[in-house]
Amino acid sequence: MSVETLEKRSTVRKLAPRYRVLLHNDDYNSMEYVVQTLLQTVPSLTQPQAVDIMMEAHTNGVALVITCAQEHAEFYCETLRSHGLSSTIEPDE
Repeated sequence: MSVETLEKRSTVRKLAPRYRVLLHNDDYNSMEYVVQTLLQTVPSLTQPQAVDIMMEAHTNGVALVITCAQEHAEFYCETLRSHGLSSTIEPDE
């Protein structure tokens, strides 16, 4: 076994940094609209999860939608914004 083969095996894969997609409360959109938009934007969410996220944003002012790779987080955030929702992303520390 060559030294090169050993080096390749011991290489540690660095995970891509993860980002949190946040939904902020607003006084404009109906609760039903927010739930439907979440379900359309983030396919992995279930109806009960979307309702929980909407209620958390409504009650606490902000809610975690999903934690994912930066590229996906930016896509989800922009899609939510394009539907009139208030959304931001932040690094998942």
